[in-house]
Amino acid sequence: MKKHIPNFLTLLNLASGFISIIFIINGNILISVWILIGALIFDFADGLTARLLNAYSELGKQLDSLADMVSFGVAPGLLMYNLMLGASGAEGVVDYIIWIPVLIPVLSGLRLGIFNIDKEQSDSFRGLPTPANAMFIFALILANTYSDSQLIENIVSSRWTLTFFTVCFSILLVTRIPMFSFKFRNLRFKGNELRIVFIASCILLVAGAGVAALPLIIILYITVSVTYSIVS
Repeated sequence: MKKHIPNFLTLLNLASGFISIIFIINGNILISVWILIGALIFDFADGLTARLLNAYSELGKQLDSLADMVSFGVAPGLLMYNLMLGASGAEGVVDYIIWIPVLIPVLSGLRLGIFNIDKEQSDSFRGLPTPANAMFIFALILANTYSDSQLIENIVSSRWTLTFFTVCFSILLVTRIPMFSFKFRNLRFKGNELRIVFIASCILLVAGAGVAALPLIIILYITVSVTYSIVS
């Protein structure tokens, strides 16, 4: 029975992604983001549960990528498209530039396909994980909704800036840049030092700057990953 628990959590991730897309289509962007945050929780929980219960399976591996494609590929792509529609700038090429978000599901799908056959990514990542890319988009929307940061407002109101982040983060999905993972093998501090310290730093960052700090966390994750890979 326990071997089915991780797969059940993965299916909850998939269901959350589908429901969020319905909310996006109906214009309920903020609700869709909160549902996708639930999908992130399910995505983290299925992997942790599989490790704690030693309930790995090839089916689980494939299901996880399929769920991630919906929740962290298609749904974030739709969210970014929505942001682009509401932004300004690029008037001369607006009919073309608003399609840039198609890179998100396309390169997310490519990344997930590579991940499933890449034996080097069992304990760490090569390239930006699809949930991290999705979290950046979620964070932009939450920060713009719940903070009065002028910087965040400038980002989400500019099609050129949104295009820049979309292209850069989409390319990072399929690079070979080392990124540390949040796969806790156990609940002890030893062996999870980088993960725990990073999470604690994120909590302090949010405590100091509020929700406006959320998008910076993904940028910090990329920076810490690259730095750690160089010095280790």
